[in-house]
Formats: sequence, C-alpha cells, structure tokens
Amino acid sequence: MQGRKDVLGTYIEETEGARFWLGVLSDLQQRGVQDILISCTDNLKGFPEAIEAIYPRTDVQGCIVHQVRNSMRHVSYKEIKELVASMRTIYKAPNMQEAEAALETFAIGWEKRYPRVVESWRSNWPRLSSFLRYPEPIRRMMYTTNIIEGYHAQLRKVTKTKRVFDGDKALLKLLYLVQQRIANEQWANPLLNWRTIYLSIEILFKDRLTHLD
Repeated sequence: MQGRKDVLGTYIEETEGARFWLGVLSDLQQRGVQDILISCTDNLKGFPEAIEAIYPRTDVQGCIVHQVRNSMRHVSYKEIKELVASMRTIYKAPNMQEAEAALETFAIGWEKRYPRVVESWRSNWPRLSSFLRYPEPIRRMMYTTNIIEGYHAQLRKVTKTKRVFDGDKALLKLLYLVQQRIANEQWANPLLNWRTIYLSIEILFKDRLTHLD
C-alpha cells in the first residue's frame, strides 16, 4: 500500500501449468492475501485462469511486451519494423475505442500474410486490453511484466555462477538472500509517481480498500 515492491513467495517446479499456478495462488491466499486488484502475466498457459479461480475479482492484464515478441517470431525479418509500428498503434491508443479500431486496421493490413499473428492478437485481446481502462500512470505500471523480468535477471546473475545445488532448499536459501539484498538496496523507496497512482487506485477500487482503513 506504500508503493514498494515486494516478493510474496518463491516457488520451484519442473514444469509450469494450471495446476502449478493454482497451487501458488492458493498458497498466497492461505498466507493472508485477501485480494488482488490488478495482475499482469506473460500469457503463460493456465496462469490467468488460476488467478481468476482464486481471486475472481482480479483484473488480469496480459503482457504487451510478450505479445509483441511472440508476434515477431512468425514474421519475416524484412517486415518486422513495419509490423512493430503497426502493433504500436494498438497499444499506444489513448482509449479502448481507438485501440480496437487500430486492431481492426492491423488485421486488415496483415491477416493475409500473417494470419497466426492477427489471430493471436484477437484471441488475447480481452486480457491485452485491460490496461486501457485505467489512467496513464496505472497503465505504465501494469501493461508489462518487465518488473518481474528484471528481478529474475538479477537472480540469474547469481545462480549461473553456481551450477550445482544440494537440493531445492539450498537454492531457495540463496534466492532468499539475493531477494533481501535487492529489496534493501533497490526497493527501499516507493514507485515513481506512486502518490498519483494510489489516488487513482483509491477512486477505482474504493469498495475493496475499505477494510484497510
């Protein structure tokens, strides 16, 4: 509530899937997380559904950056720049109406050449477009999973220097120590423009914040 980043849990599993994510969300709930207002995921299979199962009121946003990256995998190198520019008109639109119009223009221009890309945008649109319902400061915070991606990158810098661990517990201990260092050195201050963001959140979710007064 003070705008500071935190890690609520670290989990190790051989494979990701709906059952795994359901276990993660159930663990958070049992440990006291009563509500999640907004969640951003990188379109991992089963993750949005798990969030909605445990926290049905949560607004789940799909990561725009991951959507763009996944789209580029199917495109000829010579056309990537033009395609990215077309996609930018969608997620940079000022409101939902103009974004949907941009999506339709994007589909008309690219569907014949890259039907899989257009279909991906259309099928994921309900979650990709969630951020457009919010003011600009909140949009910038929720449209991408770059925050967790950056955190993971710092963890990998440490774990790659030690390739072998005695077990999951040894790895978790190391990750915990790294997380504590990151929190103390980098997360001591609130997010940029947090006061403005919080005032918007307070208006949009007033009925769900009353128990915290």
